[in-house]
Amino acid sequence: MKLRTALLILLPALIWMGCDDKRIFETNVDMENKSWVADSIPSFEFKITDPQKKYNFYYNVRNTNAYPYHNLYVTYYLENDKGEVISTNLHNLELFDPKTGKPTGSGLGDIYDHQIKALSDYRFPSAGSYTFKVQQFMRMEALPEVLSVGIRVEESESRQ
Repeated sequence: MKLRTALLILLPALIWMGCDDKRIFETNVDMENKSWVADSIPSFEFKITDPQKKYNFYYNVRNTNAYPYHNLYVTYYLENDKGEVISTNLHNLELFDPKTGKPTGSGLGDIYDHQIKALSDYRFPSAGSYTFKVQQFMRMEALPEVLSVGIRVEESESRQ
């Protein structure tokens, strides 16, 4: 009877936590051997149905405490369905506080998850398929202790 009661309490809570009305797309790619090789460029394809809305993009990065730097330079490429780059930029992602060394993300044990804004209030030129590519831009060919990289696209809450 206690198990049944616990399930009746937990199940609605889990369903409620799983609802994410703003999210349009979110996925992550695991890095082989806990290393992000420079020529490995994760690519994420998603669809936009309403170009009148504004969207926010976030980088999802999972790394270990043994990551050798406090930051991670990445370049993104946002492409339309013809493969044309419609937006690109170099970003400096702070994974650890440069002074204290404390991780900036959330974590358990020695693994940390970061969700860092890449684009704010972006308006797409038209409905359709788009591709977001992320390339590490550090000075190492193989960047150790990066477990996964991904993106999240969500509707912005800001008005016109």
